Amino acid sequence: QVHLVESGGDTVQPGGSLRLSCVASGANFNFYDMSWHRQAPGKQREEVASIRARGGINYDDSVRGRFTISRDNARNTVVLQMNNLQPEDTAVYFCHSNIGNAWGQGTQVTVSS
Repeated sequence: QVHLVESGGDTVQPGGSLRLSCVASGANFNFYDMSWHRQAPGKQREEVASIRARGGINYDDSVRGRFTISRDNARNTVVLQMNNLQPEDTAVYFCHSNIGNAWGQGTQVTVSS
């Protein structure tokens, strides 16, 4: 069973940056496809970035050029670096693993002046 724990959410001003981390339990993390999703109040959860076990990366158009996803297989960690944050990025951010279809508990990101 895969267990995911996110951290790094905070309140920042527009134009600011945050770094979200997700640590996974379980063995063979290097075989996991990992992704970050977000859910704003009253909206459906949406995928913002993904990184496959072999390293293929995809971004939603809304974050491309501002967010960067990366992984450290030695530390069972996937990171979402978020730059130039805007109010529309405000949401609870979740990480997901295809192995076990696991979700973390989420971390709140608020962008407000």
